[in-house]
Amino acid sequence: MTAAERADEAKAYDPRDFQDKWQARWAETEPFRASDDPDDPRERFYLVDMFPYPSGDLHMGHAEAYAIGDAMARYWFLRGKNVLHPIGWDAFGLPAENAAIRNGTHPSDWTYKNIETQAASFRRYATSFDWSRRLATCDPEYYRWNQWLFLRFYERGLAYRKGGYVNWCPKDQTVLANEQVVNGRCERCGTEVVRRVLTQWYFKITEYADRLLADAAELEGNWPDRVLTMQRNWIGRSTGAEVDFAVEGRDEPVTVYTTRPDTLFGATFMVVAADSALASELCAEGQRAEFEAYLAQVRKLTDIERQSTDREKTGVFLGVHAINPVNGELIPMWAADYVLPDYGTGAIMAVPAHDQRDLDFARKFGLPVRVVVATDQADPAVSGTATPGDGTLVNSGPLDGLGKKAAIARIIEVLDDKGLGKAAVNYRLRDWLLSRQRFWGTPIPIIHCPSCGEVPVPEDQLPVELPYLRGADLAPKGVSPLAAASDWVNVECPKCGGAARRDTDTMDTFVDSSWYQFRYCSPRYDGGPFRSEDVNQWAPVDLYVGGVEHAILHLLYARFFTKVLQDLGLIDFGEPFVRLINQGQVINQGKAMSKSLGNGVNLGEQIDRFGVDAIRLTMIFASPPQDDIDWADVNPDAMVKFLGRVWRIAADVAAAGPGNRDFAAGDAGLRRVTHKMVDEVTRQVENYHLNVAVARLMELVSATRKAIDSGPGAADPAVREAAEALAVSLSLFAPYTAEECWEALGGPVGPSGIPSVARAAWPAADPALLVQETVTCVVQVNGKVRDRLEVSPDITEAELHDLAMAATGVTRALAGQEVKRVVVRPPKLVNIVAA
Repeated sequence: MTAAERADEAKAYDPRDFQDKWQARWAETEPFRASDDPDDPRERFYLVDMFPYPSGDLHMGHAEAYAIGDAMARYWFLRGKNVLHPIGWDAFGLPAENAAIRNGTHPSDWTYKNIETQAASFRRYATSFDWSRRLATCDPEYYRWNQWLFLRFYERGLAYRKGGYVNWCPKDQTVLANEQVVNGRCERCGTEVVRRVLTQWYFKITEYADRLLADAAELEGNWPDRVLTMQRNWIGRSTGAEVDFAVEGRDEPVTVYTTRPDTLFGATFMVVAADSALASELCAEGQRAEFEAYLAQVRKLTDIERQSTDREKTGVFLGVHAINPVNGELIPMWAADYVLPDYGTGAIMAVPAHDQRDLDFARKFGLPVRVVVATDQADPAVSGTATPGDGTLVNSGPLDGLGKKAAIARIIEVLDDKGLGKAAVNYRLRDWLLSRQRFWGTPIPIIHCPSCGEVPVPEDQLPVELPYLRGADLAPKGVSPLAAASDWVNVECPKCGGAARRDTDTMDTFVDSSWYQFRYCSPRYDGGPFRSEDVNQWAPVDLYVGGVEHAILHLLYARFFTKVLQDLGLIDFGEPFVRLINQGQVINQGKAMSKSLGNGVNLGEQIDRFGVDAIRLTMIFASPPQDDIDWADVNPDAMVKFLGRVWRIAADVAAAGPGNRDFAAGDAGLRRVTHKMVDEVTRQVENYHLNVAVARLMELVSATRKAIDSGPGAADPAVREAAEALAVSLSLFAPYTAEECWEALGGPVGPSGIPSVARAAWPAADPALLVQETVTCVVQVNGKVRDRLEVSPDITEAELHDLAMAATGVTRALAGQEVKRVVVRPPKLVNIVAA
């Protein structure tokens, strides 16, 4: 066959032609089903992709994420491991509820319809899931165990209800956890968040703050550094002191937390969050009217506005004074908006010389500025610029002359001796606000009784199922729609039998996803959230794949849940995910895809046009997993052509007959290329450099094509060896084409006994064929190539220098010129500079 004829035939290759065939074959043989048999000798490997929300069909972001996870799962199948690779749906949440309101339907109708759509698309996308373990978090069989776990948390004091300021999304009409507020806006809908006083349910994640920080060390090297940094910063552990300030006319002191107790002698006033209960309590009667008017203005502001450094400072004097505990000075107490009520006690000591916000406030209201840390910078009272750094303590009595570290230690001793303060640790992390005023979520299993108070729902009454509310009944009203379902809300108290009411809030959907990886291990178990022995055999998850956008929300909550489950004795480990891969975004024309920008790309249309394999391969080859992919810069058509070349190689080898499988008798040069490819792809895949692995496959395709066309031919054993290695390796990224090639080649059935390339054996590289006998060294004179030398890979610098200087091309190029410098980079480069 001529090159032109072969090119024409390659163009006829269409990976879409055999997708249905292999989907049916996989459904019949179930090659990806994990074994729970304790006698199975294979090492277990547990891989989880972050499960999707069923908001519609799969999109381009899913195409990348699941191509990565699937490639890794298929690799470990081929390495002979007992792989668990499950799938489920994060199925509660606002999109389904909002769709039901728009359409007058029930959220479950929308949700389950989309789940089936996505399930079909996942099968089409050739994902290697164990479909026997699929789950959906909106199934009562699942959320029953959310409720069961909530009650275990409640028994341990880790679930509690309290009143206070919360983040409120006016559009979604529900509270948000701190982690769900991004730049002052709702993480889901982008609406500006406001503060409201409400009574809500919380999980006491702060009790685990130190463990979450300490155990992050176990994850170093296996999790991306930026994720661990983001979590550490979010937890925000700081050390300092709690200091008691007596207040005129008040029995109890006001306690403040500060990381710089060494600057206490510079505290010239105090600031209390205007919207804290403390400010209202402290306010003198003569200042009450002015304070109330100011408070009304503060409540209109967002946290972002209040903390802006550019905003002019505002405040009102509360009419009372505190006493600085280190020098006895009376200092005025002010209410202001730049202090938030949930920071510590809602009060701070203001040291204006060394804190810019305090300085701005002091200059606005004419308050004293006292320098207590000497630096080489100008006096803040004159310059208007605070000096927050380190220096030598001055104007600070017993601290004068000390540096920061020594001064902090000394002042804590002084405060402790006088009973006016102590060393303390503070956290940025706040307890997880988990209750939501919406319908489509897990009902909180608490009954409120006028006589008995909070009463847990008895376990034999779980799950507390959602009533069947539809469209208009779900419209947000500022309270949960469940409050209006009187038949559901009004119940007997399980303790006293009197009239009582169910809690009408539902749980944050991040509760669902904090432990789902354990439910996969025994998804049909009805004796608990999971069978502990199953989880302890499979988990922790060996590899977790998903987006970095979940670094704080989901991943931190999952780590917290795992530690609580360990303390409950349900599992025997403390971290849920051993290794983590974060994939980037799929963008278009440099921007996130959106209909409004007109740059959206429909995954289904791309698959219809190019086929699944080409899309998967495009996603993998475009960049390392963690980088963004700009769809405008990639070329799926090139991948179709590449896959056609692989397919043509398999067809040529198959047409040449069964041939000789004594691979050692084949072409030595091609065998070296094949085994080098196997070695490099193995290493690159295990290091998650999947795009590099694809590049190595492309090199082998070129070498094999050359061997067929102008070398030993398709019947050579080395060509068959290369074709089989290509099919197995390609199966990670392009399963349909790989299966078709494997079948054409008559590939041997692997140890699994399943006639599929997906369960064949991973090829092993022969170390003897990885040894390079010679390499080509380029010799340049003044930047131009003048000779090439075949040298040993182990040649020394001195040996290579002498060979290069004696090379014919070099002596001709020098022609008597003086050699100024010789740069030798064994074994591949010599650069000679002459004049």
